[in-house]
Amino acid sequence: MDVLLDNLPKLLDGFAETISLTAVAGLFALVVGTVLAAMRVSPVPTLRWAGAGYVNVVRNTPLTLVFVFMAFGLPRLDLGVSPFEAATLALGIYTAAFVCEAVRSGVNAVPVGQAEAARALGMTFGKTLRLVVLPQAFRSVIPPLGSILIALTKNTSIAEFFAVSEATKVFDDLVRDNPDAIYWLFAGVATGYVVLTLTIAGVFRLLEWRLVVLR
Repeated sequence: MDVLLDNLPKLLDGFAETISLTAVAGLFALVVGTVLAAMRVSPVPTLRWAGAGYVNVVRNTPLTLVFVFMAFGLPRLDLGVSPFEAATLALGIYTAAFVCEAVRSGVNAVPVGQAEAARALGMTFGKTLRLVVLPQAFRSVIPPLGSILIALTKNTSIAEFFAVSEATKVFDDLVRDNPDAIYWLFAGVATGYVVLTLTIAGVFRLLEWRLVVLR
C-alpha cells in the first residue's frame, strides 16, 4: 500500500497522458470518421468505394500493426513525429473506421423525407448532409460513440510499447522496481481505468438523455 501511495503522482501523470491520448485521438477519429461516413453515403461512386475500402482495410488490421507502422514507418519518411504524435495518429486512424460506421448508421436512420425536403429547397448534397442529416444522425448514435471512446481509452495501453508514458507503462515500470507490490499497484491502475470508463459512460448517458431523438 505504501508503494502505491508513494508513487501516486507518477500514476496520476500516467493517467494524464492516457487522457490526453484519448482526447486528441478521439477528436481526430471523430473528424476523420465523419468525413469517411460522408464519403460512404456520397452519390459519387469513387468516394463510396474509397470510404468502404478504408473501413474494410483498417477494421481488419490489428491495432498493433498500425502502431508499428506509425512508430517505425513514419520516422523513415523524416516526418519528425514524436512517440505521442505517432500513437495519436495510430489510435485516431484505427478508431476513425469504427466512428465512420457508427455515423453512417445514424445517417441511414434519418428519415429519407428529411433529405428530400432539403433537396426540394435547392440544397446541395453537402449542405443537406451538414445542416439537416448529420445533426440528427449524431443525436441517434451517441451510445455507440460512447462505446467507441471507451474502447479507445483502453486501447491507449498499447502505446506503452512505443515509448509513451501512459498509465500502463508507468504501472509496468513500477512493478519492475517493486515486484512485491504488484497487487496494490494493479488495484490502483485498474481503479483508475474503471473511473475513466465510467466517467465517459456517464457523460454520454447524460448527452443521450439531453439530446434524445423522439421518433
